[in-house]
Amino acid sequence: MSATSSDTRPPEQAERPPSGIGGLVGLGTAVAVLVAGGLTALTGSRPIENLGLPDPGTLTTIGLPAVRAAGEVAAVLTIGFLLLAAFFVPPRPNGYLDVPGYRGLRAASWAAAAWAACALLLVPLTAADAVGRPVGQVLDPSLLLSLIPQLSDSLSWLLTAIVALLVLVATRVVLTWGWTVVAFGLALAGPLPVALTGHSASGGAHDVATNSLVLHVLAASVWVGGLVAVLSLAAHRDTDVLGVAVRRFSRVALWCWVVLAATGVINALIRVPLPDLVGTTYGALLLGKTVALLALGGLGALHRRHTVDAAGRGERRALLRLGGVEVLLMLATIGLAVALGRSAPPATAAAPPSRTEVVIGYDLDGPPTLARLVFDWRFDLLLGTAAVLLAVLYLLGVRRLRRRGDAWPVGRTIAWLAGCAVFLVATSSGVGKYAPAMFSAHMAMHMMLSMVVPILLVLGGPITLALRAIPVAGRGNPPGPREWILAAVHSPVARFVTHPLFALPVFVGSYYALYFSDLFAWALNEHWAHVAMNVHFLLAGLIFFWPIIGVDPAPRRLNHVVKLGVLFLSVPFHAFFGVALMGADQVIGGDFYRSLALPWVTDPLVDQRLGGGITWASGEVPLLIVLVALLVQWSRHDERSARRDDRRADADGDADLKAYNAMLRRLARGEAPSGASSEISEISSEAAAPDERRPEGTPVRAPASVAEDVEPGRSPSDELRQG
Repeated sequence: MSATSSDTRPPEQAERPPSGIGGLVGLGTAVAVLVAGGLTALTGSRPIENLGLPDPGTLTTIGLPAVRAAGEVAAVLTIGFLLLAAFFVPPRPNGYLDVPGYRGLRAASWAAAAWAACALLLVPLTAADAVGRPVGQVLDPSLLLSLIPQLSDSLSWLLTAIVALLVLVATRVVLTWGWTVVAFGLALAGPLPVALTGHSASGGAHDVATNSLVLHVLAASVWVGGLVAVLSLAAHRDTDVLGVAVRRFSRVALWCWVVLAATGVINALIRVPLPDLVGTTYGALLLGKTVALLALGGLGALHRRHTVDAAGRGERRALLRLGGVEVLLMLATIGLAVALGRSAPPATAAAPPSRTEVVIGYDLDGPPTLARLVFDWRFDLLLGTAAVLLAVLYLLGVRRLRRRGDAWPVGRTIAWLAGCAVFLVATSSGVGKYAPAMFSAHMAMHMMLSMVVPILLVLGGPITLALRAIPVAGRGNPPGPREWILAAVHSPVARFVTHPLFALPVFVGSYYALYFSDLFAWALNEHWAHVAMNVHFLLAGLIFFWPIIGVDPAPRRLNHVVKLGVLFLSVPFHAFFGVALMGADQVIGGDFYRSLALPWVTDPLVDQRLGGGITWASGEVPLLIVLVALLVQWSRHDERSARRDDRRADADGDADLKAYNAMLRRLARGEAPSGASSEISEISSEAAAPDERRPEGTPVRAPASVAEDVEPGRSPSDELRQG
């Protein structure tokens, strides 16, 4: 990760401070802090004030949103500068960051330090706000340590601080492009703990609200931070790479705005009825945020019309002027969003939510009949959207190949689309809707995600399609999607996770680790844990089946015998897990399922045994399909090898066969060369020239007592192995 030699040491000019951008960021941060703290003071709202807790004091009431606004500004700056270093500027030919990338990395390190400091400050501030005590009293170490595990907000900010500190360390030691990408991915995980445990994670429809908030926060972080980073690039007069960076950011910004608008509307409709948008504090703040988002969309349109092409020609003034206004508005909107998060949604006259709605986010209309499982859908904003996007991107790749006259196997397209369809059904149909409330439905979704979907996806050959459809970035340009895919496939991480000694234990061992411990019972109460389990099931299946039957070349090539052995080794573990569930006499997560009190689940143990039967039955059929596919691929591989040997024999006149027969003939005469080199030279010379004592084309045969000639099309190594 780090380097000490002179050719990899970053140049000194990379440490120059950005001219003007530092002042712009400082002003924007001050605006965000004033907006967050000022609006909170004016509205006087606290999300938990209705619980009757005492006022924690002005320092906590005003300081909490102010520090949070500063922390969120630091978070988006960290993400934005890492985005610039990883994807918007080219690295050196040896893989190390060049001056613009290294400068972005250093800026990210300073922002990460501020992010970590604000997150650590928010731990006692949120604890004081939650218990209604002055922050000075909460700073007692013993009291604070006892409160953090019980308060989700404080724990979330502690996790955020840990992620920020890890990013800080990474940005101080990393010098290569590949590890910068890893640091960027780690930074994207920083905002997730708070987004997954905020006020959107409680109450009715919290599954949709939380998923939409996660997408909202990530899109805002990439958009705002990316713009500041691109303006920093322009301020440093890096005109040779500015054009590519601006064009790439323009495309990213457009999609971020679309995601922000869509998720903002979804979250607003869940929290506020349309009549309450007028006349309530929450509605007024929400309308203000909407106006700001529309204004930012208009500024983005002006950028694409006036500054993108100009930046490609090296003209920076319009970009800096318009971008500066956009940054100030963006950071002010962050302060507005913090104040909105401190305000409780208006109370409605609707009936209080049921126990089922509070726990899983929605009510269930009745028992899971076949009609409900097929037609009663609840779209998953995260995984359902991923399934649709995977299908659309694949079809776009196929269309690009066909437009330029290249063929793509129809069977691969069918397999991929079928995998995406099963992915969508598992997460968004009635199966996915009932999965959080019933163990049997959960196991049905589990088996679809870990067994069926990965098998179909790896048979679709998406990596091969992407490498053929996506153009090369070109010399002097930052790595593009094609280079990202190649780097990921050939990375040490990919080789490690696809090793059978890792993939097999993860694939079969996670069943036992999750369900036969307290982990599953704990995860049932958390929406984010459900999402994490589903992602784990899918990834575990992908890393297991990709090296076995995947159409794409895997990072680690396995012999067909090894593939068959790994597959057979997984069968008994999988079957025993299903049998163990059917024979268990204790309910896994029984307290959770009994608390739901679903009238059609009178005995959770019976439902659990049904889930075990589904696991056992549905697991064996996909494995049989994999076995058939593996045997077919094995047979085709042998056929291709035979044809390849025949073509080589036709091209060189069976030179290998002639050399081998010449060696057998010399052995039959009892002649032994003095050394290996002389034997090779003599055999090669005899194979190259026809035997003068035989008519040309007559095969050379050794006596039957030594060996028979090798048949054309077979290699000498095959004959030696046979006998």
